[in-house]
Amino acid sequence: MANITLTKLTDNDREQFILDNQRAFKFGAMEEFGRRDDHCEEDGEIISRKTIEHGIDTGAAYRIREDGRIVGGAVLTINEETQHNHLDLLFVNPSVHSKGVGTAAWKEIERLYPETKVWETCTPYFEERNIHFYVNKCGFHIVEFFNRKHPDPHDSETGEEEAYEEGGGMFRFEKVMDHQIPAEKQSEYASFSLETERLMLRPFREEVAPDV
Repeated sequence: MANITLTKLTDNDREQFILDNQRAFKFGAMEEFGRRDDHCEEDGEIISRKTIEHGIDTGAAYRIREDGRIVGGAVLTINEETQHNHLDLLFVNPSVHSKGVGTAAWKEIERLYPETKVWETCTPYFEERNIHFYVNKCGFHIVEFFNRKHPDPHDSETGEEEAYEEGGGMFRFEKVMDHQIPAEKQSEYASFSLETERLMLRPFREEVAPDV
């Protein structure tokens, strides 16, 4: 099996990191819609250069490598005081999709930050691959849905109703690390989380349900 590692992003790789991130996000949108103009931030991109650069400048940026070869990247925000940490960006090159690279990279992130109490991340409502990845592969649970009626109050770019397209939005995920949940409460927590996800995803399932 390939060896997946993380290395800190270097200054001379910054531009390529941005381009790779935009390419990966655009591929995901094309995969879902066949076009991207209804979901773009700027210049036809799903994620803007400004958003990526802000993440790199304020967080911890890594390259994902498969046997030493660059195949993706990640940006994290680490709060040393609370250990409530945030996965800002995670992407892998389309050429290595469905090969376990993303899952292995996430495990490596967890290994690098063992003191984390809670991980948090967000993804657009239309990114079915990402939702599957975070919930079914990485153990996250959906805890909130940001949309026109419930904007994200902590995000300057999406903190207003006008920031969301009609019917669009972002899912917020959390992963409470096992060492933070008493053993006798873990099954109870898992059941509650699964029920929350079922209720949050029901409108989307009903929207695409076939006629019977």
